[in-house]
Amino acid sequence: MNDQEPSGEPRRRHRRDPEGHRAAILEAARHTFAERGYARTTLREIARRAGVTHGLISRHFSSKERLFLAAVPGNRDLEQVAAGDPATLPERIAHGFVQRMETDAVNDPLVALVRSAASDERAAAHLLVAMQERSLTVYRSVLSPDVPGDDLDARVALLGAQLIGVTFSRYIARTEPLASMSPDELTAHLARTLRHILFD
Repeated sequence: MNDQEPSGEPRRRHRRDPEGHRAAILEAARHTFAERGYARTTLREIARRAGVTHGLISRHFSSKERLFLAAVPGNRDLEQVAAGDPATLPERIAHGFVQRMETDAVNDPLVALVRSAASDERAAAHLLVAMQERSLTVYRSVLSPDVPGDDLDARVALLGAQLIGVTFSRYIARTEPLASMSPDELTAHLARTLRHILFD
């Protein structure tokens, strides 16, 4: 008697292995988001691929938005980009953003955000809120003493809006003059703009 799972169905993980489960969920999420896009991906599909229950994903990540941000490049690397001298944070953000987008824009969370807005505004709004909350937490730990006034929330929102705009113009719509700028030139322009948003 054959007790194997049907072909194509991942074997359900029964043993207690929180780190193994988390790794399997993240791996399945990366592949599923890449194949189906953010808006069309469901937690049930990720659970099936990871061989875990839907409830286990919710216990580890609480929401689809948080799983997405943990699984894909970009937002998950935010702490590394932010770490360092606050005075040079705009340059680190600009360099990290351009380098990431030039390497793998198609799988970037900002591209997923812009594209999902066209088909599912509610999903895009939830993702944007999750991204802003995460960014604010990270930037607050670095910037709070250095940002004038009590408007860090507004500044982080404006910073995000700037990156979303560049994402759409250069990497989706490919409009000039941003589309033909060299990465170094784009980085320099973006760093100046982000410095103005964060510190002026």
